[in-house]
Amino acid sequence: HYVRYQGKSILVSKNTPLLIKKWKYYFIYLWQCRFDIWSRPGTIQINEFSQHSFHFLGYFLSIRLNLSVVRSQMLQNSFLIKIVMKKLDTIVPIIPLIRSLAKAKFCNVFGHPISKSVWANLSDFDIIDRFLRICRNLSHY
Repeated sequence: HYVRYQGKSILVSKNTPLLIKKWKYYFIYLWQCRFDIWSRPGTIQINEFSQHSFHFLGYFLSIRLNLSVVRSQMLQNSFLIKIVMKKLDTIVPIIPLIRSLAKAKFCNVFGHPISKSVWANLSDFDIIDRFLRICRNLSHY
């Protein structure tokens, strides 16, 4: 998987460490020959993540294995089917959310709402504009 975020590129793969090191050199060679971007191998970092969870772009991603038991009945016979499903859980980080709301002046840096007198002076356009800015900021997460 390839992601660009804040001027940085992130490549995620489920290969062995040896293959990942080879890919690192292939990418450097590609950048140098095709795009005239000169880079040293030391500028590319390889991080190994846990098998079940990792922190990525402000989210804590984890894969839970949920075991579902389903009872199925065909004519006279009844039997149980066990289905294991992988479910991706994301936990939204609260600090960037509060920071974004404070930047748009919906609350202070501690998450407490700003007084209603401030809202009384804003036009509908200003309130909608602030709300849309927050939505745009949240869409980056």
